[in-house]
Amino acid sequence: MIGRLRGRVLLDEATGPVVLDVHGVGYELATPVGTVGRSRTEPNGEVELWVHTHVREDALDLYGFASETDRRVFRLLLGVPNVGPKTALGVLSAMPVEELARALERGDHVRLGKIPGIGKKTAERLVLELKEKLRGLESNPKAPSNETLGTEAERLLSALTNMGYRPAEAERAVSALGPKLETESLGNLLREALAKLTP
Repeated sequence: MIGRLRGRVLLDEATGPVVLDVHGVGYELATPVGTVGRSRTEPNGEVELWVHTHVREDALDLYGFASETDRRVFRLLLGVPNVGPKTALGVLSAMPVEELARALERGDHVRLGKIPGIGKKTAERLVLELKEKLRGLESNPKAPSNETLGTEAERLLSALTNMGYRPAEAERAVSALGPKLETESLGNLLREALAKLTP
């Protein structure tokens, strides 16, 4: 089983998989939205992804995450009835781990039910099964700079998708802001992102 990969990102599209070049071998990984931006990046430009290997009868799929915590939450989600890899990725794309933990803690079925692929019954099941397990979890605690960047990017993504923009559109607008994500306030970032989304 593959548990972790470090390499150069060859392809990172909002609507498709990430392709990571590890010593000449290109690994294709399905990832939550914004994973590469939140991942630990080495001085030489290599990115580290934590990997979950999903084996089926007809395929071997790889899923990549910015932190071991994100991967652990993904695996916990897979343990919930009627939640498969695609739905679990959707949950982690819709909200960061900390926000998910808060929604579960509050029993916020309405917020959870807005995630694509999560209906009322599944939202109730998520609260029942994961509320205690996700209490106190922190995402990527060993990389504060990337964590801060990831948090701002996630907040911005969440704001844009809540305003009705498609995740792929929002991801492109956020990515286009680049280094500004580290220096600008969320309000300024939102205005700039909206300017990029407006024809």
